[in-house]
Amino acid sequence: MDWIIRKGVASDKKEIEDLFMDMLRTIYKTDDVEGYEEGYLDKFFDGSGDIIFVAETEGKVIGYISVEEHREDRDFIYLDDFCVAGNRRGQGIGSKLLAAAENYAEEINIPAICLHVEKSNTAAMELYEKNGYKVFRDDGSRNLLVKTTSP
Repeated sequence: MDWIIRKGVASDKKEIEDLFMDMLRTIYKTDDVEGYEEGYLDKFFDGSGDIIFVAETEGKVIGYISVEEHREDRDFIYLDDFCVAGNRRGQGIGSKLLAAAENYAEEINIPAICLHVEKSNTAAMELYEKNGYKVFRDDGSRNLLVKTTSP
C-alpha cells in the first residue's frame, strides 16, 4: 500500500475538483459536465461538521469522499461525492475511504450513513453492497442506500 487516508484540507480543493470532473465524465459518458459551484467545497474545511477524507500518495490526492453531517429527526451522515482515480481503482482505496467515513460517524454518534448511487454505476453498487450498504429506496435513476453504524 503506497497511499494513506487522511482528513482533507483546503489546499486539496483543486485535486478534489479534478477528480470530481473525471467522475462526472465517467458516470455520464460525456465531457459536457459542470464542476462544483464556486465556494461549495469550503464548508468541508471550516470545522462545521462536514468533512472530506482523501486518499493520498506521494503528495497527490487519488481519491476522496465527502461527508455531510445531518442532525434532524433522525441523525445521519450523507456521503455526497465519492471518487477514486480510474488508474487506482481495485486497490482497496474506496473501501478504506468508506471506512474512514463510517468511523467518523461512530465518533460523532451518528447511527446511519446514507448515499445515492446511479443505477448504471454497477461497480459502485458492488462496492457498497460488499461494505454492507442496503437499498433503502428507489429514486428513479438512482438508489438511496443506507448502512447503520455500531451503537
